[in-house]
Amino acid sequence: MNVLVSIILFVIIFSIIVIAHEFGHFILAKANGIRVLEFAIGMGPAVFSFTKGETKYSLKLLPFGGACMFDGEDGMNMEEGKAPEEGSFLAANVWARISCVLAGPLFNFLLAFLFSLIVVGYCGSDLPVLEEVTDGGAAQAAGLETGDLIKKINGENIHLYRELSLISMVNQGEPLEIVYEREGQKYETTLQPIYDENDARYYMGIRGRGEYIKCKGFELIRRSAYEVQYWMRATFKSLSMMIHGRVSRDDVSGPVGIAQIVGETYEEVKPYGISSVILSMMNIAILLSVNLGVLNLLPLPALDGGRLVFMFIEVIRGKPVPPEKEGMVHFIGLVVFMILMVFIMYNDISRLFR
Repeated sequence: MNVLVSIILFVIIFSIIVIAHEFGHFILAKANGIRVLEFAIGMGPAVFSFTKGETKYSLKLLPFGGACMFDGEDGMNMEEGKAPEEGSFLAANVWARISCVLAGPLFNFLLAFLFSLIVVGYCGSDLPVLEEVTDGGAAQAAGLETGDLIKKINGENIHLYRELSLISMVNQGEPLEIVYEREGQKYETTLQPIYDENDARYYMGIRGRGEYIKCKGFELIRRSAYEVQYWMRATFKSLSMMIHGRVSRDDVSGPVGIAQIVGETYEEVKPYGISSVILSMMNIAILLSVNLGVLNLLPLPALDGGRLVFMFIEVIRGKPVPPEKEGMVHFIGLVVFMILMVFIMYNDISRLFR
């Protein structure tokens, strides 16, 4: 039963995120007069579909991903030298195409912001106020005290207490230039994280969850934006750790691993009632939606970011890259991503039996 609940919750969360992403592509395509051949949720064979106007709407068997297919978007079947048909993707001007592609990730960030309004409005927001400075730790050595409000670290504005935890987690011993506020006065100090042999990582010497405040009006909007910004930073820092080889394969999760996390979270918060379950699922949705938005903006073939690269090349050179060549690059990228997805799913499943 727990497995079934995990799967259902995961499908609901992921479907909402994918629908938001694809709807961004869809609505901008319609606004720019580009024909949408199919709006699909999921992958594989269709289990339900209907056609309205020029668009086929499909629900597919596998609840992973989705697609908003524009007429002639890949250009691989277009005859050389032949002008694209009116209403097709390639017939639209370059800025219209850029807006269509960019809209998907932007709608993911918008969805994350809307969920953040609900979560922050209900739970409040964590101020970066030091709750506990550990004796003999790096923070104490730097002169920091309980109650200090952290304003900046290495020139980066700090808005949430969780940002301190994130910076501590990714730190590799680099000194931290900290601007903090105490009794209305601003001070600066340098904190040198201390290495812990047992945990094999550096610590800042602080503990706690920060100071929570209730948010209304403009403050609610502002702190909700900080929430989205935090998850963006967390995603970029995680990607940086992957690039530098500081993330093992067990730290990477695909759909199966995420479903497991959803199930574990559900079991933890279930005793506290339905409102806690909903808010926890929204928190996961914020994380996943921001992740999907950021990852899709990476300049890699088959992703929205990869398509944007070709379009900005077109802006610079004044003419498009031959569509059949661009289409081939994206096709190869898609094959690579499918192979990577199989590997991640295999890794997720193998973890279940360890």
